[in-house]
Amino acid sequence: VSLSWQKREISNFDYLMYLNTLAGRSYNDCMQYPVFPWVLADYHSQTLNLTNPHTFRDLSKPMGAQTAERKHKFIQRYKEVEKNLSAQCHYCTHYSSAIIVASYLVRMEPFTQTFCSLQGGSFDVADRMFHSVKNAWDSASRDNMSDVRELIPEFFYLPEFLTNANHFELGCMQDGTVLGDVQLPPWADGDPHQFIHLHRQALESDFVSAHLHRWIDLIFGYKQHGSAAVEAINTYHPYFYGDKMDLNNIKDPLIKSTILGFISNFGQIPKQV
Repeated sequence: VSLSWQKREISNFDYLMYLNTLAGRSYNDCMQYPVFPWVLADYHSQTLNLTNPHTFRDLSKPMGAQTAERKHKFIQRYKEVEKNLSAQCHYCTHYSSAIIVASYLVRMEPFTQTFCSLQGGSFDVADRMFHSVKNAWDSASRDNMSDVRELIPEFFYLPEFLTNANHFELGCMQDGTVLGDVQLPPWADGDPHQFIHLHRQALESDFVSAHLHRWIDLIFGYKQHGSAAVEAINTYHPYFYGDKMDLNNIKDPLIKSTILGFISNFGQIPKQV
């Protein structure tokens, strides 16, 4: 399959689904849902230019290192943790978890119910809900130190998740905006189908095809843990590495349940492929 992909005989989308499946990710498990990359960095232009490298996200870096300033802050955090002897990592949150998946798909059942049950029975504060593609990108790439989320496959084929067809009352933001459909970038002309069409084009573009292997190294490959991960500013809390933790050898039931709870709430690193 890798050879077919290198020869461009199978799409980037299909190859990413193949890797996710190999790594044990599945649509049947929100805690290990397929993970896809943010591929664009342009959510403000009227038209999308897929020949301009600046249109795209840096696929060689995790979401925590998309800007120099943010990257520096996470390196500082890593060094400070070293002194305090607590779990050493760049990120205490994860790029894929049940709550991230459910928040993206909150306008569709059964994910509406999943989201509410994870939130203790109700929707979240409106300002924290997924309401704008641009805001989600700004938060995950620059603004919010506890947000390093990536995307899910639906961003590349399912326009329905972007509309509030069920008319859920998702609340009202502090600036008075009532939450409804997801706000789309200007280049999508307010049309979810246009957004999906162009976003999929971006995923299959020459630029992404030339650089996607670097993101794959971070998520599924050798930069996932160890010294290569440290160098790539790509280390997560030790509990996220579920398959690296031998739970059978942990005798203390409290520690064991803490780790299992942590993984189920905050996500886990895919199996290395």
